[in-house]
Order: sequence, then C-alpha cells, then structure tokens
Amino acid sequence: MPFLALLQTGCLIVLAGLLVAAAWQDLRTLHIGNSLPLAIAALFVISSILGLVARTSTPEAIALSVGCAVVLFLVAAAAFAAGMLGGGDVKLAAAVVLFAGPSLIVDFLLIVGVVGGVLGVIVLAGVPIGPVAGASGATMRGRLHSRLPYGPAIAAGGLWVAAALALR
Repeated sequence: MPFLALLQTGCLIVLAGLLVAAAWQDLRTLHIGNSLPLAIAALFVISSILGLVARTSTPEAIALSVGCAVVLFLVAAAAFAAGMLGGGDVKLAAAVVLFAGPSLIVDFLLIVGVVGGVLGVIVLAGVPIGPVAGASGATMRGRLHSRLPYGPAIAAGGLWVAAALALR
C-alpha cells in the first residue's frame, strides 16, 4: 500500500474514533461539543490534501462534498430551528457528510434514519437512554417529550461511510 494511501486510511481510523467519542459524549450528556465536528472537518481537509497529492481525489469531488455538507447543514439547521435536532447533531452530521460526499450521502442518511428510529422506539419502550431519560417519568407522554441523543445514530452512519471509503 502506498504511503499516502496509508495516511488516508489513518484519517479514516481517526474519523471512526472521533465518531465513537461523539456518540459517547452525546449519550452521557445530550451535548456534542464543537471540538468533535471541528476535528472531523479538519481531518477532511487533511484527507483531501492527501487525496489531491496522491491523485485519488479531484478538486471537483472535494467541492461536491463541501456542497453536500452545506446543503445538509442548511436543512438540518432548519430542523434545529424547529426544535427537531440539537445544534451538535447538526454540526456533526454536516462534518460527516464532508467525507460521505455525493456518492455516500444517501447511505449515510439511510443508516442515520434507521438507527435513529431504533433509538426512538427503544426510548418509547421505556429504556432509559441519556442523562435525563429517567427524569421524564414512566408515562408515555413523558417519554415522548424526552430528548433523544441522536449522536449515536449519526456516528453509526459515519462509521458506515468510513468503512465504505476504507474498502474502496
């Protein structure tokens, strides 16, 4: 394996670690700090530079990835404004879509939706998830109004993207 390809694989491994950290942080605190999405975005810049040098990526492909991330950020920001997503979730998803680009964005969104739906069903079933899950009470109404940590769903989608990119 050429050295630059090895470095790009290293970037994907670091991405996976950052995604696991974001999921864990969201599960514990219902908050995703700005440092994790920023680190993922910086990692994308490093990976993109490596791809340009190794000629495995093009400026056009990088621009399309950034465009996908901007569109997803705008849509997710509207969901945040409507109270449907947390701000950390918006930033984390947009950062991950930088890596997904147009070729993997549908896979990413599908995995996030499925895992997020499973998490929602688990919360509705009364399983405590997150720091305030038990505080909402045992009633169905309380569970419907409780906050759902969506970081694990975004991380699952991101891990899928990282695996798909590693296998290319």
